[in-house]
Amino acid sequence: MSDFVVVVPSRYASIRLPGKPLREINGKPMLEHVFERGTESNASEVVIATDDERIAEAAEGFGARVCMTGNQHRSGTERIAEVCDLLDWGDDKIVVNLQGDEPTMPAALINQCAASLDDSTADIATLASPIASQQDFENPNVVKVIVDDNSNAIYFSRTAIPYPRDSERQSEARCAALHHHGIYAYRCGVLRRLVAAEPSRLEVCEQLEQLRALSLGMTIRVAVPSNRPGAGVDTEQDLAVAAAELAQ
Repeated sequence: MSDFVVVVPSRYASIRLPGKPLREINGKPMLEHVFERGTESNASEVVIATDDERIAEAAEGFGARVCMTGNQHRSGTERIAEVCDLLDWGDDKIVVNLQGDEPTMPAALINQCAASLDDSTADIATLASPIASQQDFENPNVVKVIVDDNSNAIYFSRTAIPYPRDSERQSEARCAALHHHGIYAYRCGVLRRLVAAEPSRLEVCEQLEQLRALSLGMTIRVAVPSNRPGAGVDTEQDLAVAAAELAQ
């Protein structure tokens, strides 16, 4: 496996869960759990990227390296791209974007995502699991991805794709889609190219930034993890679910 680093983009503001990174789960801020998942992986370094002094102080308190970024970023991808520049990382360096609300992401899956870039034909790597239920297939909060025969993403959508033309093909459609997980691995050069481009029409429509990469003709390799990661945290209920998972 190629050497890689983990960057955790973290912002304080959250509409549904204010102060989300510092909300406690089993006696620790959520961000600390995410940091621990990163340090359990094979990453050579884990960096917390933030523009908020409260997050920086908390992260330094549990021993994390912090990179302070600007407050203008619209996405974690943009924040990580600034980290690449601030820390003078070369274009070939592999960075895993471990989102700050994924406290139950197994370290093995972080490694799997990074290892998918050992194939030089892939620009970006990510993970996706089989759709668990018809409800998930129809849920716009569950992002779906369909892939080609080489495990490269064809399209990501919040809607149910592919569309079953005949009702008896409903199960076939669900089996053809995968539930996308919000973890990515990129080379720094790809990140720089991504953030330099304007949002694509598809990205604006679906509000999915990975569609910018597809619009630019980038190859996104999709790996299926051996075990499904826990859900991310967006609500008070999600905090309780994460607490139960981490207690096991």
